[in-house]
Amino acid sequence: MANLIVPDSTLHSSWLEGTAEFQGAHLDGAGAEGWSLPDLQDPAVFGRFVDVLIKDALPETVRKPGYVPCTYLWIADGGTFLGSLAIRHGLNDYLLNEGGHIGYSVRPSARRRGHAAKALADALPLARALGITRVLLTCDEDNAGSRATIEKNGGQFEDTRNGKRRYWIDTE
Repeated sequence: MANLIVPDSTLHSSWLEGTAEFQGAHLDGAGAEGWSLPDLQDPAVFGRFVDVLIKDALPETVRKPGYVPCTYLWIADGGTFLGSLAIRHGLNDYLLNEGGHIGYSVRPSARRRGHAAKALADALPLARALGITRVLLTCDEDNAGSRATIEKNGGQFEDTRNGKRRYWIDTE
C-alpha cells in the first residue's frame, strides 16, 4: 500500500525511473525546479536535492523570492517511488490564484489506482498540523483525474482562474 514518506535518497533509482516517465513534463509537488535530471543521476547531487527538499519546510530556510515554506513528501509503496506531493505552508498571489496549498503528481505507470486520492487524504491532517484550516487545491480545467481526486476528498469548487479550477477543503 502506498504511503506518504519524507524524501529518501535510498529511493534514488526508483525516483529517476518514475521521473523519466513524465518525459520532461512539469511534476507538480516535486520541488525539482532548478535541478537537471542528468545532474540528479549522480547520487551525491541527489542526496543534496533530498536535503534541500526536507529543509524547505523550515521557516528559516533561505528560498527564492516569492516562494513559501513547503513540506515535500513522496508517495511510495515499499521501495518504489510513485509520485510527489507538496504542502505549501502559505499562499502568495500566484498560489492563491493558480497553485494552491497542495500540489501532487503520480508517475504515469501508477495512475488510476487511487494513489493521488489517498495521498491527498493523508496530507490533509498534515496541513492541519501546520495550522492550515482550509486548503486550496487547483487543477487544470481539462484534468478530469485531478478534479475527481479533489472532489473525492471533499473539495468544494469556488471558481476558475487562468484555466485553473480552484477548490477548498476544510482540514478540521
